[in-house]
Amino acid sequence: MSRWTIAFLSACLLSASAEARDTAHTWIASWGSSQMIADGDNALPADRARAITLRQVIRISAGGTRIRVRLSNAFGTRPLVIGAGHVARSAAPATSQIAGGMRLTFSGRADAVIPAGAELYSDPVALPLAAGADLAISLYLPEAAAPQTGHPGARAISYTLAGDHVADADLAGAAQATHWYALADLEVSGPANAATIVAIGDSITDGYGVKPNRNTRWTDVLAERLRRVPASRGIGVVNAGIGGNRILLDGLGPNLMARFDRDVIARSGVRWAIVLEGVNDLGVLTREAPATPAAHTALVTQITTGYTELVARAHAHGIRVIGATIMPFGGNDYYHPGPATEADRQAVNAFVRTSGVFDAVIDFDRVMRDPAQPIRLDPAVDSGDHLHPSEAGYRRMGEAVPLALFRSPPRTKRDASAHTASARPRRR
Repeated sequence: MSRWTIAFLSACLLSASAEARDTAHTWIASWGSSQMIADGDNALPADRARAITLRQVIRISAGGTRIRVRLSNAFGTRPLVIGAGHVARSAAPATSQIAGGMRLTFSGRADAVIPAGAELYSDPVALPLAAGADLAISLYLPEAAAPQTGHPGARAISYTLAGDHVADADLAGAAQATHWYALADLEVSGPANAATIVAIGDSITDGYGVKPNRNTRWTDVLAERLRRVPASRGIGVVNAGIGGNRILLDGLGPNLMARFDRDVIARSGVRWAIVLEGVNDLGVLTREAPATPAAHTALVTQITTGYTELVARAHAHGIRVIGATIMPFGGNDYYHPGPATEADRQAVNAFVRTSGVFDAVIDFDRVMRDPAQPIRLDPAVDSGDHLHPSEAGYRRMGEAVPLALFRSPPRTKRDASAHTASARPRRR
């Protein structure tokens, strides 16, 4: 046997070995946020938009042996230059302190350019992380793109400091902000049966009212419950909420129909999507003036048609869609809903519960409403504005999601269509 034949066979064996390793593990999103234009008060101030280190601390859901970061310039109109990147375990809660860590590379380079409207993966990093770990991602930005891409409702403190300090153990004197920038996903490499849940919605999913770094959104509670059970510890949870978001029209951020593919379908390892959205569509219709009966009927039709379209798009990619009923908001001073708006909410919820369009149902309406006044939130879980839950309310929501929905993740479109059970959790 010639040395060339031996070399060829050796290469084949190495390739087969690498392929076996790849099929034994899969990339899943363990953390993520929905991207939108960061402008006005949400943008980096002018004195912090050039030649800065940006350190952002996130809490992952599922753990893994390797990680990679997805950065976003989705709403930029010119290239975003990444001068350097670094990842490390957070050393102390609610601080910029890190322990050790590793430099990020991009196709083997220490820097990268993200074209306008595009996103970019870092190279994989061997950094084992446990489920629920806090990770600091540091970026040196020679100049922030304009407009900036980010997520205003971070409910977490980020840090900025002039100069390149991505590997510094602490960013002493750094300015603080409660927004995320250019950071779309943190992915982990887990076992072949690992998968991700994306919860997509409005401010109720985004966690309106949650104090920075507390991690008490309803999705955080769901992630805690999943990692307490060995069989579901490899399931990631991504919060794709945007405050003020609507299904049909843009508001704060692009409408749900426009962002669904990027925020759900394009993420790695997604097997389930929980859709909780529509309250802003209902409320805006009559916020300024009454609407005609025809306008109310048209809105309900548009919302339910939108749901149907989203489910069809998800099913084409083997993703199960779990519909969530819209919670009551009677008494809210911003939308001041009347009987016609309540009738719309009931009609939409009836569709979610009974149409069979969704693969399963989480009845948040039943879980969260006041038994004495069903058009209002239960006072025990009302933040006070009669629209958003309190911290206790978010906990009730997270505890109401049946974990049985996420057993035996479907791997193909055929598998997805075969799993059509409906779940209506008991009120706690």
